[in-house]
Amino acid sequence: MIQVRDSDSEEIVWVAHAMADAARKAILPHFRQFGLTAENKISEGFDPVTVADRAGEKVMREILARYRPQDGIVGEEFGTTSGISGLTWVLDPIDGTRGFISGTPTWGVLIAVSTEDGPVFGVVDQPYVGERFVGGYGIAEVSGPQGVRSLKTRNINSLSDATLFTTFPEVGTPDERKKFEAVARQVRLTRYGMDCYAYALIAAGQVDLVIEAGLNSYDIQAPIAVIEAAGGKVTNWQGRAAHDGGQVLAAANSEIHAKALRWLSDT
Repeated sequence: MIQVRDSDSEEIVWVAHAMADAARKAILPHFRQFGLTAENKISEGFDPVTVADRAGEKVMREILARYRPQDGIVGEEFGTTSGISGLTWVLDPIDGTRGFISGTPTWGVLIAVSTEDGPVFGVVDQPYVGERFVGGYGIAEVSGPQGVRSLKTRNINSLSDATLFTTFPEVGTPDERKKFEAVARQVRLTRYGMDCYAYALIAAGQVDLVIEAGLNSYDIQAPIAVIEAAGGKVTNWQGRAAHDGGQVLAAANSEIHAKALRWLSDT
């Protein structure tokens, strides 16, 4: 496992904040603007990308080229750049582009720093409302309109008291939807459509579970770092590492995670 010196971690945190600041400046001028168009990246279905997505990732990559050229990069819009340090920056300039083009403020900029074992630091930034959730290297905090606060997940241990989120009602395949609905029948409240913001709300102690399928690594690595720094647990539906994407179960604590996992796991 890569060992990061204190001086390196301090630089990484500073660079991550600089990247989030730059992405805010690049993306916000396009938000809720008449005439913003979206290209569809896939032939079946709808996976939009806008000039704002590309502008956000471009400025983040420029900062990395200046300050951390030795690190690798995995980005949603511009692919993979190899590095020599053993650290990789995993970037999603706008997680929730569908929400972005619809004018909802639940999209976010995702920045993670990862080793081969998974993310060690992450940022979930919401430029429009000015909230930034940060986790890793001993940090677990959110800054925004209410100042700077520590992040701490809830200790609810009963599914009947839990709040559950997912982005899409269909979740994934018909079988994956069945398993999600099995959990949804156990919880107090189920809500939809929050993209990365739902994961941030786990870290903030507002939400207990997020269950999704079909994710990419850049969708989940930053949320993993932030949630785990705040005391939560994130795995796939078999209880294994989720940083490569696919099926994801994010939970406020190990106990509620185990109870939800029983309904999702094939084993």
